[in-house]
Amino acid sequence: MTTWEYATVPLIVHATKQILDQWGSDGWELVQVVPGPEGNGIVAYLKRPKP
Repeated sequence: MTTWEYATVPLIVHATKQILDQWGSDGWELVQVVPGPEGNGIVAYLKRPKP
């Protein structure tokens, strides 16, 4: 059975692609993007298999 580790990452609107590309190159998979706390910005939830 695969076990996962998770990360939450605040996204900067003008750099979203670069941020997600960097995390993706480190093995993270995007799960969901949601509004940040109190509607400020956006936050990405990512996962990857634990080593």
